[in-house]
Parts: sequence; C-alpha cells; structure tokens
Amino acid sequence: MKHALAALSVVLLLSGCTASGGGSSYYGYSSNLAPIPGSITYGGQPRTKLTKSPVGSIVPHQFIDQYGRKVYETYIIEPDRSLRLTSRRWQPDDLFDFDD
Repeated sequence: MKHALAALSVVLLLSGCTASGGGSSYYGYSSNLAPIPGSITYGGQPRTKLTKSPVGSIVPHQFIDQYGRKVYETYIIEPDRSLRLTSRRWQPDDLFDFDD
C-alpha cells in the first residue's frame, strides 16, 4: 500500500511538469521565443525593410517591460529581411545596491 501511494504521488507531481523546447525561458535562449509588449516584432514584423544591413546581421534592442524591468533582446536579419527574435534577457534586480 505504501508503494502504491508513493507511486501515485510521483505520477501526480510529474503530471504538472512541462518540457521546455530548447532552453530556459527566463534567460531567453530558446528557438521559440514569442514577442512581448515592447519587442520590435510584437504585433508583427516592422513595416520598414532593413535593406542596407547584411543578412545575418545582429540587431540589439532594449526596452522597459510592463513590470518595470529592463529587457535586452537580440534579433537576426533573415534572407527575406524579416527579423527573427533569438534571445531575451532581463537585467537582474539590484537587491544589494550599495552605491547610494
């Protein structure tokens, strides 16, 4: 009876887990990052085409998200001149800022 209860507990705990597809979403290195409010591609690709930048160029972008955190994103210019979001990271909170 103890073994059945332990097995049932493990199954219930594992059923709440989900697998991430390619990296930690907190650090933002994933193959399937979705744009968030403030991202260049939030709401679709920009209307202006990046015609002067070579394909494969890296485009950095930073903004403040809806929670007041500084966000750093990196895009790569695709052959069709669209932007692909490749990474996102947040500036860590300065809990121990002793410069004041």
